[in-house]
Amino acid sequence: MSTPEHPEPLRIGNASGFYGDRFAALTEMLTGGPLDILTGDYLAELTLLILGRDRLGDPARGYAKTFLRQLEDGLGLARERGVTLVANAGGLNPAGLADAVRELSERVGVPARVAHVEGDDLLQAGNWGRDALTANAYLGGAGIAACLRAGADVVVTGRVADAALVSGCAAAHFGWADDDWDRLAGAVVAGHLLECGTQATGGNYAFFVRDAVDVRHPGFPLAEIAADGSSVITKHPGTGGAVTVGTVTAQLLYETAGPRYVGPDVTARLDSVRLRQEGPDRVRVEGVRGEPRPGTLKVGLTRLGGFRNEVTFVLTGLDVAAKAALVQEQLEAALARPGARRPAEVSWSLARTDRTDADVQEEASALLRLVVRDPDESVVGRAVSGPAVELALASYPGFHLMAPPSRGAPYGVFEAAYVAAESVPHVAVLPDGTRVDASFSTPAPAPSRNREAACPVPPAARQRQSPRTRRAPLGLVAGARSGDKGGSANVGVWARDADPDIYGWLRATLTTDRLRELLPETAALDVTRHELPNLAALNFVIDGILGEGVAAQHRFDPQAKALGEWLRARRLDIPEVFLP
Repeated sequence: MSTPEHPEPLRIGNASGFYGDRFAALTEMLTGGPLDILTGDYLAELTLLILGRDRLGDPARGYAKTFLRQLEDGLGLARERGVTLVANAGGLNPAGLADAVRELSERVGVPARVAHVEGDDLLQAGNWGRDALTANAYLGGAGIAACLRAGADVVVTGRVADAALVSGCAAAHFGWADDDWDRLAGAVVAGHLLECGTQATGGNYAFFVRDAVDVRHPGFPLAEIAADGSSVITKHPGTGGAVTVGTVTAQLLYETAGPRYVGPDVTARLDSVRLRQEGPDRVRVEGVRGEPRPGTLKVGLTRLGGFRNEVTFVLTGLDVAAKAALVQEQLEAALARPGARRPAEVSWSLARTDRTDADVQEEASALLRLVVRDPDESVVGRAVSGPAVELALASYPGFHLMAPPSRGAPYGVFEAAYVAAESVPHVAVLPDGTRVDASFSTPAPAPSRNREAACPVPPAARQRQSPRTRRAPLGLVAGARSGDKGGSANVGVWARDADPDIYGWLRATLTTDRLRELLPETAALDVTRHELPNLAALNFVIDGILGEGVAAQHRFDPQAKALGEWLRARRLDIPEVFLP
């Protein structure tokens, strides 16, 4: 029974992990079971670049139009069920989206009190350079909390930290103070687990085959958050996927770095998190410790980096290396011809996707990829693809391309800057139009030293002694999940079933030097390893592997989404006692 001292948990769901996620998810979440609040995360580093280009064409745009279309039916469903909607779909124009939601509310005959949060857009307020397209601070949840306390039915924001969509709701519901560090940290961890949608319910899960997780249509996650900041991660009954310690661990490691998960509201200690399977599709998250928020806010900057073009040659059958060398020499000569200007950046890569004596032609073929970049579109357009096509009858046998000639396309660059938190306006615009300063009343205090020892690292787990090892893929004993943060990537690796003995072996074996051996693309890069014993996990941060970020398309996998799966496929000597 709920009492003021022991209120019922707050049920917060998620219906979007990115701009372009499952359109029907909002309706599915509203009709699938009880909720108090439904959130949606529509923003990513690449999304703001897309919205910035939209805004260049029309200043009235700049928000995620998908959210508005979802409300055609979803607004009525939400109001019938008493569910509040909170989304960062406002992008670069939260006020514009709020007005559009009000117009939709009137048109469909569903009254709704609409509020929004603004202040994150710093493009005009800072010295970012003339080529900056967007500049947005990652705000915390205080503005969302102010809107909810004022009775809003729909809250739209611009760039807030992804987890703030949840922490702001929880702070408003439970009346937490700005310095309730542990409670806020617990809500931030819950928010991080929800923010990527079905990645917490089995989507992109490393052990989906072994654990027989049905991920054909996984349900979206929800968190039951308690007044002390602990939570249970679950999903609506009867939906696909699964919620297990493994699926939750995978998402907890996604796009993180060290033990401190720094945010605008609080610094959450990931090394304090404890996970426990409480029942089918129910994982309890507890023990989260928090430290004071930093005195700075991250600012995401996007800019147009120039223009790029790509030509992919298909090399089939015998003499693949000679064929690649021939066409590379021919095209390099064309780029160096009199009157031509070589692009500022020219890179070649040969992917040996071919196999010997293949039964299928595609399996007998390798791919030679040419990528060019330059500030001048004309230098990378037909000036590159034209000469490539001209070789069609005068190069290696079996010459053909993956795509017809193309013009150069613009690419973007993402970078992060940091500004003093007190210099950034954080404004909640309430349903009645009142503007409220949602900035914290006091600056963030310095972290106290005694919090440092709050989460001691336990000793290394005892390893089972086995005289025999077998060469096998790492993925037989470890899961992994990877992702991007600007030009860097992280790879979180955890022991299968959180087995302490496997973790002890991982901890001793998977050093930064060994990671560089297994992933040669990282050999010349800075790699940092972090240990998370409570999760039986290691987290590697690889600086610079993504160049100038996802929009620059620096490598074959520009967001490092499959970097962890590549690592799991690499073979090393593993104690046989650990192998299935």
